[in-house]
Amino acid sequence: MRAIRVASAALLGVTALTFTAPAAFAGDGDHNITPFAFSVQPSTIAAGGQVSLLLKRDGGCRGTATVTSGVFDTVTIPPGQSSATAMVDWDARPGAVYDVTFSCGGASGSTGLTIAGRRPVAPTPVPLQRGVRAGVGGSVGGFDPKEIAMGAALIAGSVGAAWYLSRRRGASDES
Repeated sequence: MRAIRVASAALLGVTALTFTAPAAFAGDGDHNITPFAFSVQPSTIAAGGQVSLLLKRDGGCRGTATVTSGVFDTVTIPPGQSSATAMVDWDARPGAVYDVTFSCGGASGSTGLTIAGRRPVAPTPVPLQRGVRAGVGGSVGGFDPKEIAMGAALIAGSVGAAWYLSRRRGASDES
């Protein structure tokens, strides 16, 4: 019996360790080790869109940061600021993932920027040929006697069950 308990505890411990280990190594696919944190928001954008380049200065980047990519012009983030914006080129390939590299104080790291498949096209309004059909709303039809009877039976049944159970508990409490 003791062996079963030990084996169960060991199996539970290994299972817990297995489920927590991937969380310790999880990230957004970047394996950059820099003294500063960085990100591109949003990470997926249509060609011609504007992205925010975010830099968290955790003591590792005190000077000017430079952000480069093949999909937008080089951007600098001056000291004292933690973000900048960049306009994605209109000729960016849909579905492609471009590297965005942050450099500051001799350290650099990169992340991916995905270009969305298609640019959204504004819908063209269709002229109305005739007026809007209105006035009926959700009250189409009338009362269905079967549905009313079924609803009344459900309500009566629940009230009856509550009354019965409350009377039954009252009788058992008195004895």
